[in-house]
Amino acid sequence: MELIYKKYVIDETDENGVLKSIKFKYNDDFNFGFDVIDALGDKIPGKRAMVWVSERGEEKVFTFRDIKVYSSKAANYFKSLGIKKGDRVMLILKRDYQFWYAINGLHKVGAIAIPATHLLTKEDLIYRFNAAGVKAVVCVGEEPILTSIENALPHSPTVTILSITKTHRKGWDNFDDGVEKASDYFPRSANSNKADDLMLMYFTSGTTGYPKISSHSFTYPLGHVSTARFWHNVDPDGLHLTVSDTGWAKSMWGKLYGQWLCEACIFTYDYEKFVAHDILTLIQKYKITTFCAPPTIYRFFIKEDLSKYDLSCLKYATIAGEALNPEVYNQFLKHTGVKLMEAYGQTELTVTVGNFVGMTPKPGSMGKPNPQYDVDLIDEHGNSVRPGEIGEIVVYTHNPACGFFKGYYINGKVEPAWGEDNIYHTGDTAWKDEDGYYWYVGRTDDLIKSSGYRIGPFEIESVIMELPYVLECAVTGVPDPIRGTVVKATIVLAKGYEPSEELKKDVQNYVKKHTAPYKYPRIVEFVSELPKTISGKIRRVELREKDKKQG
Repeated sequence: MELIYKKYVIDETDENGVLKSIKFKYNDDFNFGFDVIDALGDKIPGKRAMVWVSERGEEKVFTFRDIKVYSSKAANYFKSLGIKKGDRVMLILKRDYQFWYAINGLHKVGAIAIPATHLLTKEDLIYRFNAAGVKAVVCVGEEPILTSIENALPHSPTVTILSITKTHRKGWDNFDDGVEKASDYFPRSANSNKADDLMLMYFTSGTTGYPKISSHSFTYPLGHVSTARFWHNVDPDGLHLTVSDTGWAKSMWGKLYGQWLCEACIFTYDYEKFVAHDILTLIQKYKITTFCAPPTIYRFFIKEDLSKYDLSCLKYATIAGEALNPEVYNQFLKHTGVKLMEAYGQTELTVTVGNFVGMTPKPGSMGKPNPQYDVDLIDEHGNSVRPGEIGEIVVYTHNPACGFFKGYYINGKVEPAWGEDNIYHTGDTAWKDEDGYYWYVGRTDDLIKSSGYRIGPFEIESVIMELPYVLECAVTGVPDPIRGTVVKATIVLAKGYEPSEELKKDVQNYVKKHTAPYKYPRIVEFVSELPKTISGKIRRVELREKDKKQG
């Protein structure tokens, strides 16, 4: 029996299984909640959909029938609160299992889900509530996020409904009680939604300025077939783990849409603080077959003694969020025999460039463009660059595929993020080799211009990451009266190492030896941690601003 995604996707692969083309077909009222969740609940009711484990050892297993039933209950509960089609509902549920039937319940209602992180402050919430016109909030019953929400309410007039999980609190409705009492029958109405209606909003990382609201339609889940099937390589009979809080767009990539369209079971570990040992133990215990995480997690993995863990169950591993340092790739391969398949994308898209199933990865390369999108590298004049030349990654929007966002939500309406030239600018730069593989350079504003040279920070960071005493690093440009700008490396040392002048000189000499001498960091600073966005990306802009103030 064909997987359910085949009903909506026409894919073509070459003799090696590499994706050549992908096209989409769907009715004009496509809704993931009805057409996928309910359909799977009928097709494979007893099959595992999700294994949820808490850091206290609690375990819950949900079948596809369970997800169908509880998402319908959630839909009826939301309807009873007065939530209707087009209403914006913020979900702050961390990694709690309630998230999965809450978001699918909102899909069935036709409301717009806005997943968000529990790390938001009062000021963060005020901005988000007002920018998106949020009507309701469903939040995990924990502090300090509850107090932050309550303190934001006097400044957020659109928020009128509050629902809480796990506990009871004055002024809040209880989500768990409401769902349990609700009917498990939620029929599809004739006017529930159109495929082109808004379904999902995500606030972007905001590496500079206020976060933008990336807005996706009901066809967005179909765009993640390429994510799950041709990048994550999920196994319908296996168990997939993507490490991500539900407040990040990465959860949509790895913990929901594409995986269930491919009828795979997802594994969710509900934890407070990342501990490499715990994740590795769970991979071993639950026999995780496919795994995806950002580079930071793999960096912590390779600092562990991986020989202590039986990771033979792991058949495939992928990596995204930031560019992959070749040293991380090589060390993980050495210890596990598994090649890390890197990919690139944004909140505004699905996987855009990647090392897809059937491809031979080049360590440090993002891979090749996903045929789902019309991707190019262009110079500042809009011309395609030649192999070896740095250009901005862009996507032509003349015929946007499923997965491509509709635009940014601004003042109550969606504004396209491209002009008459039909070019969406990602703001990321790369170069491609003669084989068509893309190599990440950095954000357009991260490029360093020193003594007439254009220097990409990632190349230098990759060299520095080869040093055994380096856990993380960020390379930026610092103003200099002679050269205009000089290279600076800000480094977090691995456990057991202390900052010293000897280490600074060692870093500088190592970079001089392993890359062009003009790229070496004339300034080296050791810090306890690097500034990051809520989603974990290094904020080089913050480092630059700090250096400007000090300079």
